[in-house]
Amino acid sequence: MSAPKSERTAKFQVLAPRNLANSQQRRNLRKATTTIRDKRTRTVAEVDDWEALREAGARIKERALRHLDVHLEQLEASVTAAGGTVHWARDAAQANALVAQLTRAAGSDEVIKVKSMATDEIGLNDALAAEGITAHETDLAELIVQLAHDRPSHILVPAIHRNRVEIRDLFERELGETGLSTEPAELTAVARRHLRERFLSVGVGVSGANFAIAETGAICVVESEGNGRMCTTLPHTLITVMGIEKILPRFDDLGVMLQLLPRSSTAERMNPYTSLWTGVTPGDGPQAFHLILLDNGRTATLADEFGRQALRCIRCSACLNVCPVYERAGGQSYGNTYPGPIGAILAPQLARLKDHTSLPWASSLCGACYEVCPVKIDIPSVLVHLRGRIIRETSDGPASERLAMDAMARVFTSRRRYELAQKAARTSSRPLSKDGRIEARLPGPLKGWTEFRDLPAPPAQTFRDWWRVR
Repeated sequence: MSAPKSERTAKFQVLAPRNLANSQQRRNLRKATTTIRDKRTRTVAEVDDWEALREAGARIKERALRHLDVHLEQLEASVTAAGGTVHWARDAAQANALVAQLTRAAGSDEVIKVKSMATDEIGLNDALAAEGITAHETDLAELIVQLAHDRPSHILVPAIHRNRVEIRDLFERELGETGLSTEPAELTAVARRHLRERFLSVGVGVSGANFAIAETGAICVVESEGNGRMCTTLPHTLITVMGIEKILPRFDDLGVMLQLLPRSSTAERMNPYTSLWTGVTPGDGPQAFHLILLDNGRTATLADEFGRQALRCIRCSACLNVCPVYERAGGQSYGNTYPGPIGAILAPQLARLKDHTSLPWASSLCGACYEVCPVKIDIPSVLVHLRGRIIRETSDGPASERLAMDAMARVFTSRRRYELAQKAARTSSRPLSKDGRIEARLPGPLKGWTEFRDLPAPPAQTFRDWWRVR
C-alpha cells in the first residue's frame, strides 16, 4: 500500500517526531536491526575476499550504468528472442496503465504479487484498485502491511515496525482466525492457508526483478519464503516491472551479486530461493511474459555524474540496519518508498528534488552506511552533494538562513573581515561566558545550538594575535 500523497510529500522533520513518540516501534526496530546487523557481521567475516567482492560489485554496476542504453537494447532483443514482450514506461502512470491493460487482456481482475520495491514506488496496488483489479501481496511482511492498511518501513522487512503480538491480533481481526498464539510457525501457517487459494486460482502474476541479464534476457528474483516462485511459475501470465538500473551486462556478473546480496540483506550465505526465467517455454510455467522497463526519474538521475552512484543500489537494506537515524525514526518517517540512508539519496533524485529537500539532512554523516554497502555507494558524500544542490537549485529554507550563509561567505573570504568578526565574537560573548563556557541559551536562530549543549567561549587571544606579539 503506497503512502498517502500528503505523507509522501511531507518533510522528514514533520513525520519523524510522530514515530519517535512511539516507544513500542522504537523497541521493535532496535531489536530487529541489532539482530540483523550482528548476524551480517558474522556472515561477512567468513569471506576472506569480501572487500574485493565489494569492489567487483561496484565496478560491475558502474559499467552497466555507463553503457545503460546499449545494455537495455540488448536486453530487449534477448527477451524478445526468448518469446517475451518488452514494454517501456516513462513514469509511474505509464507503468501502472500497462499492468492494468495486460491484466485485463489476460481476462483477470486479480493479480498475485511478489514483493517488489518498484511496484511500491509507482503505487501499483492503488492504481490497480482504481481500475477494479485486486492485488494480493504474497510476501508475509507485505501481506501484514496490506492487511493493516499500513505502509512498509523497511526495504527487506516491510513490517519490521510490528511485533508478534500485533501480527497475531491483526490476523485474528482481518482473517477471521481465533485463539492464535504468537508463535512464528503458527502465524506463518495462517498466512500460508490464506495465500494458497490465491496461488492456485489467480491467472496473472506480477513481480519485480533483482537483476536482469542483458546477454541472455534472464530475469532473476531472490527471496526467502518461496512465495515468489509460486507467483512466477503458476500463473498463465507473468508481468515483471523492473527499474532500468537493475540490468547486468553478462551472466557471469550475477555470480558476484549473488554472493554480495544475501550476506548484506538477510545475513545468509545464499538466498533460499533464487528464481531465474528467460522468456517463455511451451508447456512449462507462464505462457505469456511481459517485461516493463521503468524509468520514472532514473534517466534524470543518471545525468548527475556524482549522484548517480545511488543507482548502483541492489536493495539489500544493509545501510538501514546500521543507521542510527533510521533505527530511532523508522522507515515511515522518510515519507517515500525507499527509507533510510539509501532513500535519503535516491528519493530526491528519482522524484523532484524540491519535493524531498529534508531527506539529505536526515543523517548524522557517521559513514556506517558506506562501510556496509556491498556495491560501495558513498552515501555520506552523496548526501553532502545533494545538500549543496538543494541550496543552489531550490528556495527551500528560511530567507534568514540564506542571508546568514551569504554573510558568512563574505566574512570567510576576507582575512580582514574574518579577524574583525573574531574580535566581535570575543567581545559579545564575554557577558555570557563562565569558566570558558557559554552556558546561556542564546535567542533566535542560535537557540538550537545552545538548548542542549554548552558552547566553548572564544579564546581571549587568537593564534594570529599570539604570533604577532611574539
